[in-house]
Amino acid sequence: MSQNNSEYHAMDLLRFTTAGSVDDGKSTLIGRLLYDSKSIFEDQYEAIKETSERRGEEGVNLALLTDGLKAEREQGITIDVAYRYFSTPNRKFIIADTPGHIQYTRNMVTGASTANLALILIDARHGVVEQTRRHSFIASLLQIPHIVICVNKMDLVDYSEEVFDKIKKQVSQFSSKLDVNDIHFIPISALNGDNVVNKSERMDWYEGTTLLYYLENVHIGSDHNFIDCRFPVQHVIRPYNDEYHDYRGYAGRVAGGIFKKGDKVMTLPSGFTSKIAKIDTYDGELDAAFPPQSVTILLEDDLDTSRGDMIVRENNVPEISQDLDIMVCWFNEQPLKPKGKYKLQHTTKDVRCVIKEILYKVDINTLHRDQENLTIRMNDIARISIRTTKPLFFDSYRKNRITGSLILIDEQTNETVGAGMII
Repeated sequence: MSQNNSEYHAMDLLRFTTAGSVDDGKSTLIGRLLYDSKSIFEDQYEAIKETSERRGEEGVNLALLTDGLKAEREQGITIDVAYRYFSTPNRKFIIADTPGHIQYTRNMVTGASTANLALILIDARHGVVEQTRRHSFIASLLQIPHIVICVNKMDLVDYSEEVFDKIKKQVSQFSSKLDVNDIHFIPISALNGDNVVNKSERMDWYEGTTLLYYLENVHIGSDHNFIDCRFPVQHVIRPYNDEYHDYRGYAGRVAGGIFKKGDKVMTLPSGFTSKIAKIDTYDGELDAAFPPQSVTILLEDDLDTSRGDMIVRENNVPEISQDLDIMVCWFNEQPLKPKGKYKLQHTTKDVRCVIKEILYKVDINTLHRDQENLTIRMNDIARISIRTTKPLFFDSYRKNRITGSLILIDEQTNETVGAGMII
C-alpha cells in the first residue's frame, strides 16, 4: 500500500459524537442525515414508514431509524453508546450517539474520547439549557477539535434569524470560558430536512453550508499530533521459523509523530538507541508511519523491548513520572476511594496506582471548582493526583489525546471505573 493511499484512509474517516438534551431531535437528525444522504436501504425506509402509519403519525418518523436501539437501551440490553456507520462518496463517518439524560456524562465521555467533532443540538425554542453547557464543557475537556452547534426545530420558531442569532450569542458568551478553538453554528429543521443535507429555501438569510457539506469538508488532517513521535509497543513479534529466523518486530499503533525508515529512535525505559530498519504492515512495507496507523517497526539493533515500552525520538521524549495530576470522569456507582488502589491502563502499559489526593470537583453547570464536597460519584468530574507503581511515559492530554489519557480499573471486579485526562 503506498503511503498516499494510507494517508488518504486516515483523512477520510470522520468520527463524530452527537449530544443534546432529551427530545431536542437528535434521533430525527441522525435519521434525516442517513436518509437524505441515501445511506439507508429502501426496506428500512418502508419499515419505518409502515410503523409511522400504524402509529397514526403524519409523514415518516425518521427518528425510528435510531430509536430501534433506544428500546433495547431502555431494557438495558445494548451498550450505552450506539455507533452508526455511513458514508458518502467524499468521506466515511462513524457516529457515536450518546443518550441526552443528565446522568449520562460518562457515556458522552466514552463516545467522544476519539471523536474529531462534536455535534451539539439546541432546541430553538429553549435556547441554551444546562445540558448545552454540560456537553460543551465535556467537549472542551476532551479537546474535541471541532464543535458544531445545530440549532434545531427552526420550523417551530418560523425560521427566525433573530432567534438563531440570539442563541449563537448565548453560546459564544459561555464558550469563550472554555478551551474550544473551532465552533460552527447551523440553523436546521431535522424534521423537514432544512440545512441537514439540502440547503433550506426557508432560511435564505443563512449564508453558511449545510450540515453534511460541513461534515464532508471540515479539515481533520491536523487533528492528530504529527510532531512528537510516540509508539507504544503492544506486542513483540518473533515468528521463530527458518523463513523469519532473525525477525524481531514491535507491533503497535502510532500515537504521535511520523516514523520513517532510517530514523534514529530511542526505546523507553531503557534509553537505548537504534535506527528503524523497516516498517511493516499487513499490506506490505511502508516508508513512513503516522497516527492512527497500526504497524510493526523493526530496528537495526536487537534491543530488549517489551509490551508497555515506548519508541520515541532521542531529542523529543515524553514526560516520565510516577506522580500524575489528572482530570477524571467517574463511571462507577461506587464512589472514588480516597487513598484507594486501582489498576491503571495507559497506552499499552498496565500498572497499579494509589489516589494521593482529591483536589476539587468541577460543577459542570457553573464550571466552578468545589473544594468542600469531595465525594466523587458516578458522572462527576474531578481533579485528582495519583502515584503509580512504575513510571509512565506520557504527554499532557492537550498535547496528545492518546498518550495523555488513561483508564482506572477496579482490581476486584475488573470494571472500568474512571477515565482520566493527564494535566
